[in-house]
Amino acid sequence: MFDRLIIGVLHTGAAKLLPFGIFERLGIDTEYLMLAMLILLAIFITVCIVMIAKYNQLNSKYRKFMKGANGKSLEERILTRFREIDSNKAQISDAVSRIKILEDARDTSFKKIAVKRYDAFAEMGGKLSYSLCLLNDDNDGFIMTSMHNRDGCYTYVKEVIKGNTFVILSDEEKEVLDEANSMRDALTTR
Repeated sequence: MFDRLIIGVLHTGAAKLLPFGIFERLGIDTEYLMLAMLILLAIFITVCIVMIAKYNQLNSKYRKFMKGANGKSLEERILTRFREIDSNKAQISDAVSRIKILEDARDTSFKKIAVKRYDAFAEMGGKLSYSLCLLNDDNDGFIMTSMHNRDGCYTYVKEVIKGNTFVILSDEEKEVLDEANSMRDALTTR
């Protein structure tokens, strides 16, 4: 059937129109057509050169990667890296759990600290007596007072809940409690 088609085309004279006669009948100038084809050819050649350059770069990187390594040693290097990644994941998980413990401990630790040294008794010198207030973020904690005189040293601890006490405080104890209550958490003010 294909042979009959070619013979039919040759007998009718359509063969004369095939190369450039078609373009002339359509009103297309063959010089412009050739120019367009040359421009397309130049673009294709440029693209091919770029692709060859990229291939050569990739090939050199591949050769450098595979240099001195056969399939077995390369597989061992990859498996070693996977083991290292798994080990790092375990260490990160452990560090996160430790950080959580530290954050929980931080919330209940004493961060607000005030101390005042004074002479509790007139006959004593050197300011050996003191009041120390330790509070957490919720203003819970205690006031420890140590009073020194010639007969000895007396230490008292008074509980502080939400910034208040349920016992009578001395003037020095009130000062350290007010000072500690007025402090802000250093971590939340940053």
